[in-house]
Parts: sequence; C-alpha cells; structure tokens
Amino acid sequence: MTEDTLLEELDLSFHPLTPKLWRDFELLFGEQGACGGCWCMYWKLRGKAFSQNAGDGARQMQKSVVDAKIIPGLLVYSEGYPVGWVAIEPRSQYPRLAHTRTLKSVDSQEVWSVTCFYIEKKHRHKGLALELLKAAVAHAQKHGAKIVEGYPLDGGKSEAPVAVFTGVASTFQQAGFVEVARHAPTRPIFRLYI
Repeated sequence: MTEDTLLEELDLSFHPLTPKLWRDFELLFGEQGACGGCWCMYWKLRGKAFSQNAGDGARQMQKSVVDAKIIPGLLVYSEGYPVGWVAIEPRSQYPRLAHTRTLKSVDSQEVWSVTCFYIEKKHRHKGLALELLKAAVAHAQKHGAKIVEGYPLDGGKSEAPVAVFTGVASTFQQAGFVEVARHAPTRPIFRLYI
C-alpha cells in the first residue's frame, strides 16, 4: 500500500489552532504535553525559561497565545480526530532561533518558520508530515508570507521520533524547499519562496 493510498484512507482536514480547538490540541499532546512537556513552546522560550516552565507552565503559556487569537500552528484531523500538529509563525515569534548558532538568520528577509511537527504514534510513517508541511505553507501564504523556512534534521540515519520534531530534510525537499544554509553537519536551513 502506498503513502498516497494511506493518506486517502485517512480523510484528512487541516485547521488553525484557535480557542475553539484548544481541547483537541490538549487531547493530541496528552498529559505529557507531547515531548517532555513542551506544549510546542521550546522555540518561544530561551534557556532556563523553557526548562523552568516545561509541563503545565508551557501549556498555560501556549493557551495564552491561542486565547489572544494568535495562531501558532495547524492541527490535522483524521475522521474528526486530531492526529497531528505543525507549528508555523513568523520567525520573530521564536526568540530561541535568534540565539541558536546553528540556526542563525540567513539574511534580513522576513520569513515564516516551521519549527515543529507532532504526529500521534499510530499515524506516523504515513506521509502526514509532508501533508502538514504543505498545509503550513498554504497557511503562511494566506497570511502574506513570501518565504517559509524550516530547520529539519539531516542525519542520514533513522532517528527516534523525539529527535525529529523539526522534521527531516527529505520531507522538506519533497515539498519543494531548497537548502540555503548549513551551520552544523546535521542541521540545514531550508527555504521555500512562494
């Protein structure tokens, strides 16, 4: 069975995370808040601020973002059930990126950044990351983005799911992104000009 066939069977729909969908986000991320209580706040909090707030603190911070009617990303549903997530916002919303040597800005152009994927365990390895990435690009374009950037892992070997929360290089390549910089062997910066 091909990935396309699997995707057709999943009956996917994509929705921006709004206050109305917050409970679905909590359902998807579970009690642990996805990876180590991150609640997708890792790139928004620097250093100790993240480690001190992991768990419920990060959940409350992300809820405050959503309650302020800021859309931090998209949920994907299969048959009405939330099965995946992609974080997409202007790069300026991710302070940690500005202070990460390996992911420093390529130039001064305004970009939107895809910083995180989270897919429910039983829905992994079905092509969902690519579909989430395409939906993220469409969302960013709808909001005026001209450049979408990603920071996938390019390790050349199989990695644990927690290690690839930023995605993998092959997914970005399949979506038409091109590598524009590499400040570390396994961490390229990819861009799509739209």
